[in-house]
Amino acid sequence: MGTRRDFLKGFLASGAVATAGVVSAPTLARETRPRPPEALGLLYDATLCVGCKACVAACKTANNNPAEFSTVDHLWDTPLDTSGYTFNLIKMYRNGTMEVKDQEANGYAFMKTSCMHCGDPSCVSACPVSAMTKDPETGVVGYNPDKCIGCRYCVAACPFGIPKYQYDSPTGRIGKCELCRHRHKDGHYSACAEVCPTGATLFGRTEDLLAEAKRRLAHKPGQPMKIPRGRLRHAQEKQLAGKEDGKGAKMRHGWRDEPDQTYEAPAGKYLQHVYGEKEYGGTQVLKLSGVNFAKVGMPDLPPDAAAAMSETIQHTLYGNLIMPFAVLGAMTWVAKRNVKPDDDSDKEGS
Repeated sequence: MGTRRDFLKGFLASGAVATAGVVSAPTLARETRPRPPEALGLLYDATLCVGCKACVAACKTANNNPAEFSTVDHLWDTPLDTSGYTFNLIKMYRNGTMEVKDQEANGYAFMKTSCMHCGDPSCVSACPVSAMTKDPETGVVGYNPDKCIGCRYCVAACPFGIPKYQYDSPTGRIGKCELCRHRHKDGHYSACAEVCPTGATLFGRTEDLLAEAKRRLAHKPGQPMKIPRGRLRHAQEKQLAGKEDGKGAKMRHGWRDEPDQTYEAPAGKYLQHVYGEKEYGGTQVLKLSGVNFAKVGMPDLPPDAAAAMSETIQHTLYGNLIMPFAVLGAMTWVAKRNVKPDDDSDKEGS
């Protein structure tokens, strides 16, 4: 009689043979999907961040999330990482004497951690029930708890480690930033950008934010630079502001009208790199830093999204039930090979 090891070896070998003709890696991957033209997002400038965490508090309030404690006194909200109830967090890089801000050696720096709203998100690709979706116009990666089955595939798929499972939820639920899309109908935008006192977090169209980021990179350190706060208005919106009954600011997405909050400050010493412009096929949240992105916690990712490959493999294997039938056939073949006929068994027993 064959041993369990023989069975498993035979199963794996036959399964590989049965599916070898189905998958051809070089021809599988579709092209990485780009960001929608009107994609909305954030620009985070670490050189402007003072670590006040007003954005963390505002995010908790906007999403009705409870405080999370990492100290015994429970006096204030002290999350150590994003979670099912903390969608946005400011982390700190420390080195040596920490004398100079935004310096790698003997310096310190801040970094915002939240959903990057990928142009081609792995969480959306991995979700088997479409609980994770990407808005075709705004590009916001949203979550529908009514569809979620708690499989946590999105948690495993995200290269940024953002979707988090609420383990105390009786029905199973994921928590993540959705760019405060529930506030858009009331004329509000992302709470983290609304409250940021320095403009370190800025809301707007991703293409406009990318242009703004490159404008900042063109400045020499210490050179006076204009810094918008809150929401970066679209060029067309600026031209129309004051028209249409004085409500030009409401013409695009219904954002409430507000005064210009631009101020002037010395330009920081930037790395000449806009994180999110090309990483993982491009994200709608862009970042600037004076310290190496890997050192402040951002993963080093290729220019193509993993979803372009993994989604095609899944669809190929499971399309028309190819994979299930292949596995079933392999199991049947191995079972017949390793199980002797009844008459042979009787002869051995006699």
